[in-house]
Amino acid sequence: MLTQLRCPVRLSLHSDDALTASQIETVGTLYQKDRDRFHLLLTEPQVSGFDPATVCTTSNCLTIPTPRLLWIEFSPYRVAMTMQGNGQFSYRHLFEPSVFGSSRYWLQEDITTNGQMRLRNFTRILHVKGSPMPCYLLLEYELWSQHLKLGDYTLSIEMDH
Repeated sequence: MLTQLRCPVRLSLHSDDALTASQIETVGTLYQKDRDRFHLLLTEPQVSGFDPATVCTTSNCLTIPTPRLLWIEFSPYRVAMTMQGNGQFSYRHLFEPSVFGSSRYWLQEDITTNGQMRLRNFTRILHVKGSPMPCYLLLEYELWSQHLKLGDYTLSIEMDH
């Protein structure tokens, strides 16, 4: 059973305890894999007005070209989110309610021996709304580095169809 639907998507990520907030609006393709399993493919809109020279202070600053692909596999029980960024920066997060999942980041510059940074996340809330096609995904989680909590985050995705 493969159903596909192109629709406007609004993705919002914010931190409850830091000054981190981001929102993008774009068009995505929603695929239904099974009765309650879906894939959402997004292309990040072109970043306009961004000058890495005003943000970076060193010669080896990481620049992230756009557009980048964001692929979200989700169900009411699990979310896997993968971003591919032209080989310079990418990540993969695995979320399940009440479970410590993994968050991996791959960077162009090797900051560790294998070029990746591993963190953990603890999913407090995973909620999917809408039937038969979802219209909303809510994910609340904590991000951890070993025994140090890095923050509380909320990811929400609205799909207008």
